[in-house]
Amino acid sequence: RQENERLTVLKISGLKTSMAEGERKTALEMVQAAGTDRHCVTFVLHEEDHTLGNSLRYVIMKNPEVEFCGYTTTHPSESKINLRIQTRGALPAIEPFQKGLNELMAVCQHVLDKFEASIKDYKDRKASRNEHAF
Repeated sequence: RQENERLTVLKISGLKTSMAEGERKTALEMVQAAGTDRHCVTFVLHEEDHTLGNSLRYVIMKNPEVEFCGYTTTHPSESKINLRIQTRGALPAIEPFQKGLNELMAVCQHVLDKFEASIKDYKDRKASRNEHAF
């Protein structure tokens, strides 16, 4: 990257974080080199790691309009990832980013629902076995 290259940074504050009440910390930044279009953007996600990075990259790459999606962690001692998305055609990079987050949340909700149903089923079966024991 050249020294004189300008970057456009959009910071989105106030998203749910583990900060104390009243404190707000930037959770997401969009970084875009000056002169580039909206089809190639780096998203900086603070307080995140490989768990979200790899899952989100996988979901986003399933979109046929996405040409490239990759992520890096900045440093092992820092809790942030850089997620880069490049799209084909006229689709802005923020759209597959938002769609990927929504799809990943739906998958997580499905897993949670199945897990909770299995726990309930286990407890019900255990209770019915205990009733038959007496």
